[in-house]
Order: sequence, then structure tokens, then C-alpha cells
Amino acid sequence: MIQILTTGGTIDKVYFDANSKFEIGESLLPELLRESNIHDGYIIRELMRKDSLELTDDDRATILEAVRTSDCSRILITHGTDTMAQTAQVLKPLADRTIVLTGAMQPARMRRSDATFNTGFAWAAAQLLPPGVYIAMNGEVFEAGAVRKNLEAQKFERIATD
Repeated sequence: MIQILTTGGTIDKVYFDANSKFEIGESLLPELLRESNIHDGYIIRELMRKDSLELTDDDRATILEAVRTSDCSRILITHGTDTMAQTAQVLKPLADRTIVLTGAMQPARMRRSDATFNTGFAWAAAQLLPPGVYIAMNGEVFEAGAVRKNLEAQKFERIATD
């Protein structure tokens, strides 16, 4: 069984024409899982609906506690991409579990979103990787503490750790 925790982020954003901005809406994760042909073997729990730039230390403590108290040893977390690496770093002490964070560069509700691919890829990563904390985005897996989001290139990349 895989525990899936949702926190918001671009993957769950909705565009409202009335005020010309994105807001976090209800998670499309159940639909993304169905599109990825994943029908069982998981428990979904919504933790929050926030843009990752708005996450606080208290929010990260909530995520950490949700992972710590989960009965599952494999955890998948949907998260905004801007501070995903920071949250992954906070989760590193829970090295006895396999924790995979994923998200999307474009909202799942958009036609050309990477959300469905990333969800399926992260699902596979959560099942196959050994215990540790990882980010799974766009076909690559990165270890917590050795990754950053390159805003200019709009992708994640490895960083050297000393």
C-alpha cells in the first residue's frame, strides 16, 4: 500500500479568468491515477492546498508528521515544484521509508501538462526505489539534498554535494 499525500502546487492549480490568476483547486490526483491505469494499492490524504512558495516551516512540519505517522513504508507526495527540494530535505531524517515527491510544471487541467506522466513515473519510483527521499520529475529521479529546480530551464537538475 502506498500513502499519497497532496499539498497543492501547480499540479492542482485552476485558472480563473475573472481575476486572471491561478489558484489551488481540488486535487485531480484520483483522475491522474486512473489515467495512469493505477486503480488500487493507495490511500490518498489531502494535507493542504498551497502553492509551494507559500509553504511555511509549520506546513513542512505537518508534512513531516504525516509521513512519520503513516502506517505505510512507501509514500508519494504531490508538491509544488518551487520548494519541492526544500521539503525533500526536511524529510531526509525519515530514511527508513521510501518517500517520493512529484508535481508538475503545468497544471494537470491544462492539455499539455506533464502531470499524468510525472504521477505514473513517481508511482513506479515509489514502488521500486530503496528507502530514502527522492524527487521524481520528468523521467528522472533525484536524491534529496542533491537537486535543485533550474528556474531558467524549467527543469530539475543534480547538484554536487560535498
